[in-house]
Amino acid sequence: MPTPPTPGPKPRPGAGAGAAHPPRAEVRETHTAVLFFLGDRVYKLKKPVGLGFVDFTTLAARRRGCEREIELNRRFAPDVYLGLAEVHCPPGLRPAQSGGPQGRPEEDAGPEPVVVMRRMPAERRLAALVGRGSDVREPLRAVARLLAARHADSPRGPEVVREGTRDALAGRWEANFAEVRALEGAIALPAGVSEAERLVRRYLGGREVLFETRVRRNRVVDGHGDLRAEDIFCLDDGPRVLDCLEFDDRLRRVDGLDDAAFLAMDLERLGAPDAAAFFLAHYGEYSGDPAPPSLWHHYVAYRAFVRAKVSLIQAVQGAPDAEEEAWRLVTAALRHLRASAVRLVLVGGLPGRGKSTLSGALADRMGVTLLSSDRVRKELAGIPAERPAPASYGEGLYTAERTRAVYTALLDRAAALLSSGESVVLDASWTDPEQREAARRTAERAGADLVALHCRVPGDVAAARLAGRAPGVSDAGAEVAAEMAAREAPWPEAVAVDTSGPLRAAADQAMAAVHPHGAGSAPAFRRPYMEPD
Repeated sequence: MPTPPTPGPKPRPGAGAGAAHPPRAEVRETHTAVLFFLGDRVYKLKKPVGLGFVDFTTLAARRRGCEREIELNRRFAPDVYLGLAEVHCPPGLRPAQSGGPQGRPEEDAGPEPVVVMRRMPAERRLAALVGRGSDVREPLRAVARLLAARHADSPRGPEVVREGTRDALAGRWEANFAEVRALEGAIALPAGVSEAERLVRRYLGGREVLFETRVRRNRVVDGHGDLRAEDIFCLDDGPRVLDCLEFDDRLRRVDGLDDAAFLAMDLERLGAPDAAAFFLAHYGEYSGDPAPPSLWHHYVAYRAFVRAKVSLIQAVQGAPDAEEEAWRLVTAALRHLRASAVRLVLVGGLPGRGKSTLSGALADRMGVTLLSSDRVRKELAGIPAERPAPASYGEGLYTAERTRAVYTALLDRAAALLSSGESVVLDASWTDPEQREAARRTAERAGADLVALHCRVPGDVAAARLAGRAPGVSDAGAEVAAEMAAREAPWPEAVAVDTSGPLRAAADQAMAAVHPHGAGSAPAFRRPYMEPD
């Protein structure tokens, strides 16, 4: 991050360039490096530390680390990472190896490698712009375009692909859960960790098809790995994205959407959720990625939980405010995990109860696929959906055999969507307990939450609607409705929704059942329109 905490002094008003005081040298230290800010340059020196996840205890390892940092970061900011320099230090003044003896092996006594960088203006840091309330839409659009371009030309291969599989992601989640659980006793764990574990396992358990498709479509990349708003500088000629993760290739080899989700998480942490959704939508557009919103939420949750784990570790070490930050991040992860849950929503009821109208409004609000039994019925019969095909109860297109075929087709199509991470609204009568049980089994196999909604209105309201209904997709009239009512089985597990009033009120009731956590849930992620492949 080649900028000091505060900018250097500016020339005195009225003074010429030659009269300006040279900027003060600044020093900034991280857990693995020391950065020296001198004029328009930054010099980054690796510390001789061994921290488990990174080992810079030898001169050769530090040199490899510097070279790798320059190589990888030039993909995103080629004019910032200028090259490698060396610092010659008298033996008596060389720093001691962290955790080791004061001396050095003779072969480790050469000049220290230093990464040389162009200094970036602190006031153009993305995190600073967000903090000032600046309009960051154009910079975020440019960052999304840059990230998508680097992902497009990323190397692919077996060693990259295997890190983007469902099992690899599940392994990273489980490792993080174990590391957080290991802190229990040293610190109080945030509420919600157990629920997060359950939601993660349920989501991943039913998404094998989704992740296989992601791998097959080359969505796994060698990306940035640590996309923080504080390391992005929004310059007039485009963004400079710095400080990618260079010490562990596996952590950088992820689904491209996972890579982008890091910045979305960070923007939310900075209090800019709309900017996060804006960035992800444009990344999806520039990368041509039709990923379901459930996956967007899942990856943002993953990034929030990883950062929460780091904050918990820092809290154990005594860092001020780290525990509070960890609780906030776990809460954010939980919001997104709840939003990522894949749902099969049944909207049922007798004819004239408004189920098709409610289904359409609900699917629009959720941004999910709507499947209608009336349309599927006519599709299977080979006739246009709008062509009337009236018949008495149990006859014509409405025999028991045809009805079973319709519900089978609905659930088969729903199962394919659910396994791909897409939530589905199913508009049908759902009067038969066997059909409801089949829907329950479909949801369970796909690791999806089943939500059942039963549309209710007074009988006179339903009769008036049926009497005034124009011919169209639905063929049910008053006589058919009466026959169905006589055979309708109780549906105690369904949430009753009053559809006799304004549509908005009914849709509010339905959304409350679908998202019981209500206020405080994660923002809606909506994909931009893209032409099909």
